Amino acid sequence: MPSTIHELLQAGDDERIAISGAARGDLPYAHLRSLVTRTGDTLNKLGIGRNDRIAIVLPNGPGMATAFVAIACSATTAPLNPAYTQDEYDFYLSDLNARALVVEKGSDSPAVKAARAHNIQILELETGTDQPAGFFSISSDESDQHAGNQDIGMAGPEDIALVLHTSGTTSRPKIVPLSHRNVCASAANIQNTLQLIPDDVCLNIMPLFHIHGLMAAILASLGKGASVFCSPGFDALKFYAWLDHARPTWYTAVPTMHQTILARAKRNEEVIRNTRLRFIRSSSSSLPPQVLHELEKTFDVPVVEAYAMTEAAHQMTCNQLPPGIRKAGTVGCAAGPEVAIMAEAESDLLQHGQTGEIVIRGANVTTGYENNPSANAENFVNGWFRTGDQGVMDDDGYLTITGRLKEIINRGGEKISPREVDDVLMDHPAVQQVVTFAMPHKTLGEDVAAAVVLKEGESADEATIRSFAAERLASFKVPRKILVLEEIPKGATGKLQRIGLAKKLGLA
Repeated sequence: MPSTIHELLQAGDDERIAISGAARGDLPYAHLRSLVTRTGDTLNKLGIGRNDRIAIVLPNGPGMATAFVAIACSATTAPLNPAYTQDEYDFYLSDLNARALVVEKGSDSPAVKAARAHNIQILELETGTDQPAGFFSISSDESDQHAGNQDIGMAGPEDIALVLHTSGTTSRPKIVPLSHRNVCASAANIQNTLQLIPDDVCLNIMPLFHIHGLMAAILASLGKGASVFCSPGFDALKFYAWLDHARPTWYTAVPTMHQTILARAKRNEEVIRNTRLRFIRSSSSSLPPQVLHELEKTFDVPVVEAYAMTEAAHQMTCNQLPPGIRKAGTVGCAAGPEVAIMAEAESDLLQHGQTGEIVIRGANVTTGYENNPSANAENFVNGWFRTGDQGVMDDDGYLTITGRLKEIINRGGEKISPREVDDVLMDHPAVQQVVTFAMPHKTLGEDVAAAVVLKEGESADEATIRSFAAERLASFKVPRKILVLEEIPKGATGKLQRIGLAKKLGLA
């Protein structure tokens, strides 16, 4: 198994397509490997070497994908959301101790101003219209104030390939360093789970500043010598055109994207009939069983749900492709690292059927948060990483997530799993999307609330939905407040976020 990204990129035959996009020609593996070498030489000449941190602020697409893999082979990548404000860039660039910032040539991103304020060298990425997708050159007109890094050449297995921040919904974002060994182990886990082969083509619609797209779509595919069609970002109006043009064998997305794709399925039945899809993958948040079944019915392919997080370099568990077992409502069985259930108060491992905190360990798991001894002491116990998620494992080793420990609603001492309420409300025939969350209550501390989006052409009011829930849930679990919305606020990666939603919707 490769232990560096440079080794991982050797899998593809020279003439096979590695990266493609909508607007330019295809990039074969031979050209990708040449790009990696040339990028490394350029960085080294600029005094940038192994473990120097390069923040990347680029739009989604082939250039972002190739910049990530090429820079990671010689330095440390730190992809950042292009939608951040200058204040946010100021925080992240400082917190990362970034050595340089990569932006498009002529970029007016607020990241440039933030970088200049911190005396961070700006590297401009330039692509020619006559070049294949993802091909680029890097230049800098600025002199670097730092002493040059003499540790040059290709990165080693223990060098840090990728640095990401946790979402920070409940506290200051934590820095997660992932070594080449971590990300290569994760890529191999995903390849094995999805039974990837060189003939596979992944349609990537995930943002490439997030672990999901970087690992599942890009590195897992490239490590198998397969191809990735890199979209400029999720667009429901263009998805079916990409599906028709790219002829992918699979795609991976978050549940909200799948739901939006399904909403436009009837208008694109001919495209669906002619697809080459052999499976669909879902990850990053819980996929309602109703959505899974509708996806399978619509596209006539198996849908596998994976459980993943940044600290694990993405995948931890996944349902199996046929002839393996898929259990709707579960996130499958261990798919790489070891997975167990630990008592929340102690550090004892629990038996199958007992509910507790999900813990993991394995080659893909980070060795610890950076400069955060208190978080490491709290989250790493006896060699296990505590995920912060609550779950239960059945006798077959299939994991059901019952909630995020910090998202469990404490209604006057009664503990309520928001996901359980979600699953019930999703059964209502008019409901397209739902997220249940805690809202403040003067005497109970917290009470149950839910935000709902209705299916196109359907109607239902709060009283009707509450009545539906009351027939299927204990009274204390029934949402006391239901908001029917046109759209539920989402995070940067398209995930529905429970924590902080009450405040966003004016309930706190």
